[in-house]
Amino acid sequence: MPVLLEATLKSVVLIFVLLTGFAYLTLMERKVLARLQARIGPNRAGPLGLLQPLADGLKLIFKESITPAGADKPIYFLAPVLVVVPALILFAVIPVGKGPAFQLASEINVGALYVVGVMGVAVYGITLAGWASNNKYAALGGLRASAQVISYELGMGLSIVAVVLMASSASLADIVEAQMPGNILGWFIFRQPVAAAIFAITAMAELARAPFDLVEAEQELTAGFMTEYSGMKFALFFMGEYVKMIAVSALFATFFLGGWSGPFVDQVPILSVVYFTIKVVACLLLMIWTRATLPRMRYDRLMSFGWKVLTPVALANVIVTAFLIALGVPGYQ
Repeated sequence: MPVLLEATLKSVVLIFVLLTGFAYLTLMERKVLARLQARIGPNRAGPLGLLQPLADGLKLIFKESITPAGADKPIYFLAPVLVVVPALILFAVIPVGKGPAFQLASEINVGALYVVGVMGVAVYGITLAGWASNNKYAALGGLRASAQVISYELGMGLSIVAVVLMASSASLADIVEAQMPGNILGWFIFRQPVAAAIFAITAMAELARAPFDLVEAEQELTAGFMTEYSGMKFALFFMGEYVKMIAVSALFATFFLGGWSGPFVDQVPILSVVYFTIKVVACLLLMIWTRATLPRMRYDRLMSFGWKVLTPVALANVIVTAFLIALGVPGYQ
């Protein structure tokens, strides 16, 4: 099969899976939140509420889409696209299974650098959405978003540097292989627990998920940068958020949970996709649980935590990791 055709087919399948996963992730979140808060949750549309994502999608498609008269229209319409596209293309370098059949471009030797670069692009969509809406609350939400994401990206980047040092490669496929497939104690979550904790915290801040959802604090900014968006433009922002949730969970599984590795993968390669999916779902459930448990942080404390705690700890962890590797300490070679 020609390389271009194979890549196109894989991309189409991946995008279809992601968009379907985004729809049912919203349902899973509502169901799990309801369970944690002793409520029933959505149960009217279809058996067990399984058609609720379809009902929500149809509602948004037919809902009136209003564009502010004073908006900068080209940027106003471009902003939701700048949020969704980076979330989708993150999966280009993530190995979702063992073997070339389940990988798109995961063997490129700058995969980790690609991840950091692409994740930094999404903030432009949020910032431009606030600015182009010609609304003061939206502009404040956009400014908050840019400050927050840039602040926490530094800690996330340093946590990834520690992983790259451990694996001696920036390729995500090599990072999975470096975690000793078949040995759970070889996972970087056990060998790099500080980096894993920092990545998990900064990922939620990057997604603007609770307790870091200050960019759309309803009691302060009505709806933040999305105040002037409605209909499908509004839905695209949520699509970007939930697809990025899946992408970040996939990255955490790749960097710290051994990626696709698991028992009997060599004999039955399709099991690698099953193991990877289970790890991703576990990470998503942890995000939902966090949202149901922790209150929203005050903005000054959020910024102080990022710059005064996470960044120095992440930098110290990189330095200590480099020293341990240089000394040839077992587990860091």
